[in-house]
Amino acid sequence: MSAEENKLLVARAVAEVINGGDLDAIDELYAPEIAKAAKDWVAPFRIAFPDVRMETVALVGEGDTVVGEFRCSGTHTGPWRGGPPTGRAFRDVREVYWFTVRGGRIVEWWGLEDDDDRRRQLRGPAGTR
Repeated sequence: MSAEENKLLVARAVAEVINGGDLDAIDELYAPEIAKAAKDWVAPFRIAFPDVRMETVALVGEGDTVVGEFRCSGTHTGPWRGGPPTGRAFRDVREVYWFTVRGGRIVEWWGLEDDDDRRRQLRGPAGTR
């Protein structure tokens, strides 16, 4: 696959899996050996933030690598990392992910998320919970 086709695959994964909540699409978009790990990562986040939206800021592809810059937003209506829902929203949390694509599927991914910003926004103003 070309770098452009790899970028389209990653864009599709973001649209269908993260934004659309279609965990079954993982079986088509991710390699079988990492599909379960992808579901185990996405499912709890979608439960905690069912309205999550990842806005793609940029996708850069070279060879079998795609790097994406994203802005993530959502409302905390389910349990997350052992804590109860706050009902608060986070907006435009910066995230960067690296994907490796081979044979038309994502075979590896890892990323960096500004969880400090997300936690700060979910805590609300000082003195509130």
